[in-house]
Amino acid sequence: QVQLVESGGGLVQAGGSLRLSCATSIQTFTYFTYWHMAWFRQASGKEREFVATISWDDGSSDYAESLKGRFTISKDNAKKTMYLQMNSLKPEDTAVYYCAARQGAQSTRRSGYPYWGQGTQVTVSS
Repeated sequence: QVQLVESGGGLVQAGGSLRLSCATSIQTFTYFTYWHMAWFRQASGKEREFVATISWDDGSSDYAESLKGRFTISKDNAKKTMYLQMNSLKPEDTAVYYCAARQGAQSTRRSGYPYWGQGTQVTVSS
């Protein structure tokens, strides 16, 4: 069973930064193989959208085109934790941010991820 717990959300002014964390509880696996983790976000009244993904094996990553340059995804294998560094935040970044995990090829589709955290709220004030 894969458990994911996000943290680090909060209220920040436009132009500020936040770092989100996603701690995994991978007790039934001794190593990560072909696992990908990702961040998605969902603004009020909108569809959940892809933010970024990272390979647990080699650290390769991909981003939503509109977020490249402002957001950085990373991981700490020893801590079994994934991060999302968000800089130059804008009010339109306000959303609940979710981490997700899948075993298999990289995916940017919500339907491709069977495991989800509960989400953490990020609010950017203007």
